[in-house]
Formats: sequence, C-alpha cells, structure tokens
Amino acid sequence: MTKYIRENQYLLSLIVVLFFSLTLLNIVFSLLGVFCLIIPFIMLALSKKNIWCKYYCPRSSVLMLFLSKISLRLKPPKWLISNAKNILIMYFGLNLFFAVMSTIMVSVGRIPPIDYVRFMIVFRVPFDLPQFVDLQTSPILLHFSYRIYSIMFSSTVIGLVLGFIYYPRTWCSVCPMKQALNYVKK
Repeated sequence: MTKYIRENQYLLSLIVVLFFSLTLLNIVFSLLGVFCLIIPFIMLALSKKNIWCKYYCPRSSVLMLFLSKISLRLKPPKWLISNAKNILIMYFGLNLFFAVMSTIMVSVGRIPPIDYVRFMIVFRVPFDLPQFVDLQTSPILLHFSYRIYSIMFSSTVIGLVLGFIYYPRTWCSVCPMKQALNYVKK
C-alpha cells in the first residue's frame, strides 16, 4: 500500500469517527449521513465511473484500517456474495423509504416521532445515545435524524461483523450503495 493511499485511508476513516462522534453531541448531526448517500451519485455523474467505492468510501477505509490485522479472513459463502446484495439493496431501499415516509407521517401528526436508534429498522438498540448538546429542534427533524442514524449504524455494524468474520471489505461486495451505483451506471 502506498503512502498516499494509507494517508487517504486515515483521513476517510476519520470521517466515520467524526460522524458517530458528532451524533453524540446531538443527533441532528446524523443528517450529514445524507451526504454519504448523495455524493457517490454526484461523483458517478461527473466521472462516469464508480470512483466512490474504490477511492473515497469512508466505511471501506474504516473496515480496512481497523480489520486488516484482526479479520478471520474466512471465505464468504457464495449465497452472501451472490444473493445477499440484492436483498440488502431492497432492504436498505425500503429502510430509506420508511425513513422518509414516517417523517412525512410525523410532520402531519399521524405518528409520534421516534427518538431512539433502531437496528435494521426493526430492533430498538438497548442503549440511548447521549446528547451532550441540547439543540432545540422540531420533532420532524429529530425523527428523520434518528432514522438516518439507524441506517448508518446498522450498515456499519453489519460491515464490521462481516469484515471480522470474512475479509475486511466483505461489506463492499454486498453494499447497497455500490449496487445502486452499478444500476445507475448501466
């Protein structure tokens, strides 16, 4: 690995650490995660290539940096690489759809805002995020912030587990963002 790539990896990993650290200050900072959903498509439109996954993805940098020495490096099962990517893109697409639709429902007063983290859209995590800075925010923004955080948290945890058991960047082979970029590129 060249010195440039290693330095780039440290910088990109810092983005993930910063994201999760800022959300401890206040959950509204999780809206920065929306940029991670938009920037790859902008880069694809400008370069006509999927350079995000190869060079700029902060999550892939975290996985390589933190798991390269401790990964068990087992061979991933064939079903994971071939079938799971389609299931995950549908699942995370639904998750994003539910995040937007439930935020609309909160805004019209149909449902109360969710002010806790969910793992994989279904399971409430057994801890609350400390909020060290109290920003007065609308219930709508609060709800959407927790939903975006839940998406980012779930995908990071899954990536870390897959990377520990298999290869550090196993998540990249099933990443919904990579699959979406591949669909758009065609």
